[in-house]
Amino acid sequence: MPVESGSSSAARQVKQKRKSHSLSIRRTNSTEQDRLGLQRDILEGQDSKLPPSLRSNLLDLFSQIEREFENLYLENIELRREIETLNERLAAEGHTFDGADLAKGALKTKASHSTSQLSQKLKTTYKASTSKPRSNSCHGRVGGSRNFNVTTWELWGGDSWIVSSFKATAARAVCQLVKEYVGHRDGIWDLSVTRNQPVVLGTASADHTAMLWSIETGKCLLRYTGHQGSVNSIKFHPTEQMALTASGDQTAHIWRYMVQLPTPQPVADVSTPCEDDVDFSDKDEPDCEVEGPIDCPSIRVATTTLRSHQGVVIAADWLVGGRQVVTASWDRSANLYDVETSELVHSLTGHDQELTHCCTHPTQRLVVTSSRDTTFRLWDFRDPSIHSVNVFQGHTDTVTSAVFTVGDNVVSGSDDRTVKVWDLKNMRSPIATIRTDSAVNRISVSVNQKIIALPHDNRQVRLFDMSGVRLARLPRSNRQGHRRMVCCSIWCEDNSTCNLFTCGFDRQAIGWNINIPALLQEK
Repeated sequence: MPVESGSSSAARQVKQKRKSHSLSIRRTNSTEQDRLGLQRDILEGQDSKLPPSLRSNLLDLFSQIEREFENLYLENIELRREIETLNERLAAEGHTFDGADLAKGALKTKASHSTSQLSQKLKTTYKASTSKPRSNSCHGRVGGSRNFNVTTWELWGGDSWIVSSFKATAARAVCQLVKEYVGHRDGIWDLSVTRNQPVVLGTASADHTAMLWSIETGKCLLRYTGHQGSVNSIKFHPTEQMALTASGDQTAHIWRYMVQLPTPQPVADVSTPCEDDVDFSDKDEPDCEVEGPIDCPSIRVATTTLRSHQGVVIAADWLVGGRQVVTASWDRSANLYDVETSELVHSLTGHDQELTHCCTHPTQRLVVTSSRDTTFRLWDFRDPSIHSVNVFQGHTDTVTSAVFTVGDNVVSGSDDRTVKVWDLKNMRSPIATIRTDSAVNRISVSVNQKIIALPHDNRQVRLFDMSGVRLARLPRSNRQGHRRMVCCSIWCEDNSTCNLFTCGFDRQAIGWNINIPALLQEK
């Protein structure tokens, strides 16, 4: 066996180092195409039962996805640097800044749009469900697969590259979380409070049920199980013990209820400043778990079933007086029914895309319908012989809700992350615009003080006045508040225990006590 000399061994080592260095230079200076080609060679060398052509197409698609997310990652790294620079500049000037105002201009990145689109897909899937089995995951089943719970942030490894890291302003009012209403087995789309005695809270859920709750104790009083699809809306009759629910099974139900309120328990004082200890992360947290079956009576049969729509019934409401109801559907129409005969009185058409919401005026025969066509329409039924319609344009994305105030105003919220206040006598342009950092869902306006409660996709709830001035942000931390998208808000100013309620996809409704005088004093 020949023995290698020292000089030849040293030469070979130098040659190997030179080769290794050459490979290192080639690796670090390689183009994107070379890198992807190397990955393709590695993957193609692995055993697979897929046909070669199908596997090649998959590799091409995954390469495109990787490049797209890499570009988004780099863009958002640069965005975070801009945010830090802006914060430092504002801090040096002694100002504070709210992340809501940064939702325009350069801060409208692709990532924020991706999140909004994903949220819209989740909403669409759930509200359209008619026969899906009940799921223990708030994000449920999509296309038959279990536990669909993927967000844009998780695709990036679970980190929130765009976060509202802005310094919160000083606390302005006391917002007390009074009660949590837990019992649904899927996300809660809508809630409402009765206008007569006994005063109870109603919730509509994607688990195909509606529930009535004792506001003071948080106990479930009654469950309605008559729908075969997601229950998307619930409203109570103005004077009688009747509820109106709309569902993904293409029907609206009217059903009577009788409940007995339990003895209220003392409420613990858990006062929290409205803007202290707020968690701005967009990463979802575990849902509220239901411990065993909820022990409460059930109603399975509706008093009246309204069947005229050819698509999902997304919302319904009572006209003033309670003798007629209006329903809004994904078949692009709204229907007006007579409650006593269940006959169709009018079919309101004109929207170009699916309807998302409908609302009636508290004292006049007026109806407003919202749509994905970026508009909302005002329907006037004050003259029995004719009805007129006015179209309001101004949003750039789906109008998620539009609601009346006691006066001559309409407030609209949209997926374009804005809320607009309109005068019914002048529909050309809004009298106030509120810009936020997240899509806005079903809003509500307090009757007496006209405070707008904004539920957001990013789990926040903010309070504004009619002129667009922000009053407060409800507590949102790991210890309290909603853990997922907030779908709806409703005021109940006459209730001494809770005067604001919110619900979300974390399968819970929350009752808040808002110190309104302190809120307005700091305005």
